[in-house]
Amino acid sequence: MQRTAQVERNTLETQISVTLNLDGTGTSRFATDVPFLDHMLDQVARHGLIDLEIDAKGDLEIDAHHTVEDIGITLGQALAKALGDKKGIRRYGHAYVPLDEALSRVVVDFSGRPGLEYNVAFTRARIGEFDVDLFLEFFQGLVNHAGMTLHIDNLRGINAHHQAETVFKALGRALRMALEPDPRMSDVVPSTKGTL
Repeated sequence: MQRTAQVERNTLETQISVTLNLDGTGTSRFATDVPFLDHMLDQVARHGLIDLEIDAKGDLEIDAHHTVEDIGITLGQALAKALGDKKGIRRYGHAYVPLDEALSRVVVDFSGRPGLEYNVAFTRARIGEFDVDLFLEFFQGLVNHAGMTLHIDNLRGINAHHQAETVFKALGRALRMALEPDPRMSDVVPSTKGTL
């Protein structure tokens, strides 16, 4: 079964298109006009072995808020669509990722219940031109529309770029684990309820 999806979201503020393949090789292409977010999403694709293309046009003359949030929403919708009934996935994933002095932990559950625990105290408010407050908006949109529970903890870090990069690399690795097919449960939804 192909675990792929293509989703578009068009509003008065943004026009977003996401194409993904959960069984890819980690190739990616981004055209969002938010370069630091592109860099972070590339970490998710590369370390999650997810082929990912995102095109986004947004009201960046105001700020990047709507664009970043709507990319999270649309990526979440694409994940949910590609997963279908979630039969045969491992469901849970976790990863610790270091980068020099920074260390982050990400834990994910494709439970069908959106939930976000986000504990990242960035050491500065901006990374280049990117407002780090927007990461929370991205992750909230992602979990709400993917139907997943996501725990993100930056355990240490001095360099804000390193903090962010460890979070997104860990997200990629945790997704890779959770979305991996479990050959012992190929026709089973991983829940005692029989549905997720």
